[in-house]
Amino acid sequence: MEPPRRDNPDWGPVQRALFRFLFSYLVLYNLPFPLDAIPVYGEILEQSYRETWNMVLPWVGEHILGTEVRLRGGSGRGDSTYGYVQIFCYLILALAATAVWTLLDRRRANYARLHEGLRVYVRFALAAVIIGYGAYKVIPEQFGTPFPSDLVQPIGESSPMKLLWTFMGASIPYVIFTGAAEMLGGLLLVARRTTLLGALVCIGVLSNVVLLNLSYDVPVKLYSSHLLLMAVFLAAPDLRRLASLFVWNRRVPPAEQRPLFASRRANRAALVFRTVFILYVTVAALQESHKNKLEFADVAIRQRFYGVWEVEELAVDGAVRPLLATDETLWRRLVFDWPGAVGIQYAHETVIQEYELRLDPGPHRYTLCCDPEWNASISFKQVEPDVLALDGTVDGKQIRGRFRRVADSRIPLLSRGFHWINEWPHNR
Repeated sequence: MEPPRRDNPDWGPVQRALFRFLFSYLVLYNLPFPLDAIPVYGEILEQSYRETWNMVLPWVGEHILGTEVRLRGGSGRGDSTYGYVQIFCYLILALAATAVWTLLDRRRANYARLHEGLRVYVRFALAAVIIGYGAYKVIPEQFGTPFPSDLVQPIGESSPMKLLWTFMGASIPYVIFTGAAEMLGGLLLVARRTTLLGALVCIGVLSNVVLLNLSYDVPVKLYSSHLLLMAVFLAAPDLRRLASLFVWNRRVPPAEQRPLFASRRANRAALVFRTVFILYVTVAALQESHKNKLEFADVAIRQRFYGVWEVEELAVDGAVRPLLATDETLWRRLVFDWPGAVGIQYAHETVIQEYELRLDPGPHRYTLCCDPEWNASISFKQVEPDVLALDGTVDGKQIRGRFRRVADSRIPLLSRGFHWINEWPHNR
């Protein structure tokens, strides 16, 4: 790298100590990046890294913090005890590294070049994450159109997080817009010339994400807050210039852009590597989002029975049952969200009971396979495109019914659409 310049001012002891701590903590928090981005071997390295923490954190929780740490299958970025204990370990390790570093490197005047290297690391770490999150919205996989069960569940019975997911999924254009904003911020971080603009875009986007997570109890508050702080860290060196421009209305000189390396060849190689890396991250994120959408959301929507079906007639042992809202045994609705499952909503309640569904290979014929204790064997036949005939036994009783699919036109959340002109607010 380029040798340190003599015109860099000396840092005070507090500033040097704070940088040592910040450097140690940010590197610890973002590990195993960028190793986890290596094709093929990245997943192996990430798994090994996660297994190491899976051995350390339960011990720390039990012997130091006096709490139980349950192992997680994911990365530990959630708001679980696992995540909080891991943050505690990061802090302790960063403090220890700061102390040792201070003892061994007390005479250094400043860390200007190392600070530049840390900014490069944080830029790419944050860009990789936020581009991934954006890709899952640009191709609507994280927030999709609400499932049938969401449409018949009263708002008051939704958790705050479920309400947020339904709200976002109700407007796919808005989801795509938020994803595009995230991807734009991440892509702008890649080039040094646009880092400040990218950091400001990320601060705006991530501030909204953090507030939503806090307001709707989404369990990634720790992670999103760290991402926001990383964006602030990238913008911090220019805060004085921004204040002069936007607050004091003063003329601001351009920021100094020094090459990372003394050699032109090294700088060109870095440019090529940067371009290849970000293209790989972006394409991989979009492909993963598209793959998941095909495997989950699109498969669910394409299933024959997808939707909400309301009872029109139900007979038990040959006797037609009156459709009373107080009947605790009346099946009011059948709800099909996912292949291999069916939800049953009884007339007297709003909760949807989920059961497994076994598909028969016969044409237009399906068999419900429920809990053995329930002792139910039921077949469905689609007698019309929007009519299901039900026949079978439940707890030894002969059941026969007729259900009709609820049309989207009956659901305002799906059918209302967009209007340039509204004589009156349609707020119902």
